Amino acid sequence: MSDPRTIAREIWDAGVVAVGGYEAVSAALDTDARPDRIVAVGKAAAAMTKAALDTYGDVPALVVTKYGHAEDLPPGVEVIESAHPVPDAQSLSAGRRLREAVAETQGTLLLLVSGGASALAEDLVEGQTLDDLAALNRRLLSTGLDITAMNAERRKLSRIKCGGLLSGFRGTSARILAISDVPGDDLAVIGSGIGLPPEGDARFRAKIVASNAIAREAAARKARDQGVTVLTQKEALHDDLDTLAATWGPRIRDMEPGAIILGGEPTVVLPDDPGEGGRNQALALALAQYVKGTQGIAIVVGGTDGSDGPTGAAGGIVDGATWGDGAADALERADSGTYLGAHGARLVTGPTGTNVMDLLVAVRA
Repeated sequence: MSDPRTIAREIWDAGVVAVGGYEAVSAALDTDARPDRIVAVGKAAAAMTKAALDTYGDVPALVVTKYGHAEDLPPGVEVIESAHPVPDAQSLSAGRRLREAVAETQGTLLLLVSGGASALAEDLVEGQTLDDLAALNRRLLSTGLDITAMNAERRKLSRIKCGGLLSGFRGTSARILAISDVPGDDLAVIGSGIGLPPEGDARFRAKIVASNAIAREAAARKARDQGVTVLTQKEALHDDLDTLAATWGPRIRDMEPGAIILGGEPTVVLPDDPGEGGRNQALALALAQYVKGTQGIAIVVGGTDGSDGPTGAAGGIVDGATWGDGAADALERADSGTYLGAHGARLVTGPTGTNVMDLLVAVRA
């Protein structure tokens, strides 16, 4: 086996590529079912929309996505970029425009949904303000709740979540294609249910086109193709960051030659004044403590969307040489990104065109 850092990164990349928004939507589309309008929301909205436009040609399209995630769209596409993970004024503009676009569609609608929609688009119930929404999101992000619990709270303030958006559809039929970033691939939880159709309405068809399970399976295939034994492949990252590090750190330290592939979405409780980083950078640094001084082990932990918290990194790449002076303090202050950046250990991918939670790959040569 060559350098374990290189191998681990290649396996991680293979998992992400397999669930790309463009590829997943292209494979799911019926070329004979041209929609009258395309509406897309989420971090992967641009890639998903491009696939639909390449399939169907010139169809009116609205894309709502994160700042910097709307590249390579053809002219004529209406684009609204907004903030994630804490919504901003653009998020409210996006939510109102989404509701208008769905209500205006007289014929067939193709709705493309991916993770991040909870913050990227909102239309608030009467009496709620942007300050209320931002405060709620900051509180939810700092308290260690899982995504299902967070989205349940977000829906209480919303006119477009939990089926609200599609309740205003007056057209003939609608197809919903979703990339899942939640456990169980539940359409009622993805984007806080922004793509959830009204129950029992035969006009709607919905399908999950990409998920963490598909990403893990692709990563496992890549490992085997490279002659690396897959020791474990499971969705096992749904827990508190400290618990995950204590559980998997020793297992990775003591693993046989091969690869461990894990998916999910860790939770973290933030201090009052957190530094730079996100849950993936923090988990990578926490695991680095367990493999300190160990030769031949590399760990990649990253968000499949290419972002980790409010940073430009997706996560971290660590090995036995990563943990050192200042690491413990950085971890305690939620400043893992600064530490990893100073030690050449940040995982930077840019927007990936997908979002299926997080992926961890550990390799031992």
